[in-house]
Amino acid sequence: MNATTSLGVQGITEDDIATYLAQTPGFFERHAELLASIQLASPHGGRAVSLQERQMDMLRERIKGLERRIIEMIRAGHDNEALVGKMHRWTCAVMLARSASVMPQVLIEELKHEFMIPQAALRVWNVAEPHAGMPWAQAVSDDLRTFAASLAQPYCGLNSGFEAAAWLAADGAPPQSLALVPLRLGSAAGECFGLLALGSPDALRFQSDMGTEFLQQVGDIASAALGKLL
Repeated sequence: MNATTSLGVQGITEDDIATYLAQTPGFFERHAELLASIQLASPHGGRAVSLQERQMDMLRERIKGLERRIIEMIRAGHDNEALVGKMHRWTCAVMLARSASVMPQVLIEELKHEFMIPQAALRVWNVAEPHAGMPWAQAVSDDLRTFAASLAQPYCGLNSGFEAAAWLAADGAPPQSLALVPLRLGSAAGECFGLLALGSPDALRFQSDMGTEFLQQVGDIASAALGKLL
């Protein structure tokens, strides 16, 4: 760095000049001819442009950035609106199930339909005697019950040999990725009485770093509906 850059002229630094111009807005009004004479390198090529033209380029870039953010916000709003609509239709379908015994199947089929989930299944334990023979009330291992009870939030990630993956294989090939949602009585701290399993042949569909807020809502609604079968 040369002396002119670091010290400016006679000990005045570039920071001193910048501070003076920021604190003296009338400077360029009194020296308007400088605005036309100052030449800067254009960010779009090697040519020189005036200060005013460079400022216009910067302003246009800022406007483009704001437009992109607005477009992203609009797209996110549309996506959220569509998700709310799907959740509403699924919830209504579950509530309108003809009987308690068919409600779990309605819950699964409508979940797959509304959210385009390739594979879905559930198991509920400690069910009332009239429902003990239903497919979704089949016995599960103690290890699976312990695992489900240990989930503070839904699990999302690769299928690493989970017992629940066998339930999903009935819908086709074994899933490559899974979402496992515990079913609980009353609240997140309530007793675990079941597990909802969602699967996909796409290894990237359910990833370990994805948000689980939506799955937690699905679990809350499913728990409220299925709890009456105990």
